Amino acid sequence: MSGYLMTPREIVSELDRYIVGQAAAKRAVAIALRNRWRRLQVPEDLREEIAPKNIIMIGPTGVGKTEISRRLARLAAAPFIKVEASRFTEVGYVGRDVESIIRDLTELAVTMVREEETEKLRVKAREAAEERVLDILLPGEPLAVSTTGPQSAPESEETREKLRQLLRAGKLDDRMVELEPRGGGPTQGAMLEIITPQNLEEAGLNLKDALGNIFGSREQHSQKMTVAEALEVLTKQEAERMIDQHRVSAEAVRRVEENGIVFIDEIDKICAREGAASHGPDVSREGVQRDLLPIVEGSSVKTRYGMVRTDHILFIASGAFNLSKPSDLIPEFQGRFPIRVELDALGKEDFVRILTEPRNSLTKQYVALLETEGVSLDFDESAVAEIAAIAADVNARTENTGARRLHTIMERLLDDVSYTAPERSGETVRIDASYVREKLGPILEDQDLSRYIL
Repeated sequence: MSGYLMTPREIVSELDRYIVGQAAAKRAVAIALRNRWRRLQVPEDLREEIAPKNIIMIGPTGVGKTEISRRLARLAAAPFIKVEASRFTEVGYVGRDVESIIRDLTELAVTMVREEETEKLRVKAREAAEERVLDILLPGEPLAVSTTGPQSAPESEETREKLRQLLRAGKLDDRMVELEPRGGGPTQGAMLEIITPQNLEEAGLNLKDALGNIFGSREQHSQKMTVAEALEVLTKQEAERMIDQHRVSAEAVRRVEENGIVFIDEIDKICAREGAASHGPDVSREGVQRDLLPIVEGSSVKTRYGMVRTDHILFIASGAFNLSKPSDLIPEFQGRFPIRVELDALGKEDFVRILTEPRNSLTKQYVALLETEGVSLDFDESAVAEIAAIAADVNARTENTGARRLHTIMERLLDDVSYTAPERSGETVRIDASYVREKLGPILEDQDLSRYIL
């Protein structure tokens, strides 16, 4: 079911399958997603006036801020991009300009729509690719077909059909063919359009692509490959040829404008820190906020695919706010993010749930990974509880990295099994509390060692 047709309760239930806890944040994003569907149901004259209610997520690292946003976008099949606020600097300083966020989001949407169109056209493209492969095979020595004397049209057609049956049965997959490049000369009536964003690297890439399309690549030459590989290459080529690029661009722009989600991480890094003097590196912090303002409140950004309006893009910002607080943001920027949710720090009970409940839990991931080597992992409840307790303890004693601490601990715990797995096929390895203490005990006893290893 599409995320836009789901009720907020159903959206939260779906997010619960992957993310433990954080009910307030899940409710906020579920309502924001449902509001998009509601907006499309109101009269058109009022629809344009309804702006999305942007969200700020406040909480320590590793508690699920990014994952909630990413899963939400996947649920809604919406164009989604994650950026770090610290990558951008005020106009006039070295760094990326904020409009590149929308350009990158549009590129992602174009790729998304193009892949969907390619999938729709896959059957027709495959048929066209088969014809091209047959054209390559027929001039050569026919397979299992007599060639004494010239063939008449019916015989030639019969030969082609026999080859087609062999091709579809996969009996020609290993035969080598030579694939000639299509095109290669200057495109008739080609137009050169150069977009010159403030970021010179992007301008260089655009110019290179444009010139490459017009004059062709000098690297083009025939390639030898198997029939199976040629079929895949030609299927992609035929699908691209069939796709209406203008329609793809228009649909991608529409999706960005109506459904786009931008996740801005580390928003606290562009706050002026409490009590900090307004000089040095802090000079550009407020400038980045002011540069972000027009995009967040609604403006038009020039992209390769035309102007993209940002009025109805949903912006989700997040930050730990360890050295600052949301009120340190400039008032105008605060006003663009009316919804604020605080995410809870994770404790031992949360870690136990994270290790066992989600569909993609770490224990399930490691079991699946080692099954590929024929090794069966059996996690005992006592082991899960011990791992959770260690994660909570290490987070309390050192920098709190939230659920990311579990990744470090699990890797260290299963280091020996992962290394020797190819020689242990058929074995079952039981992981219990004593096994966890045996592997991690020496590290935990050495305070300095645990700081660097766990």
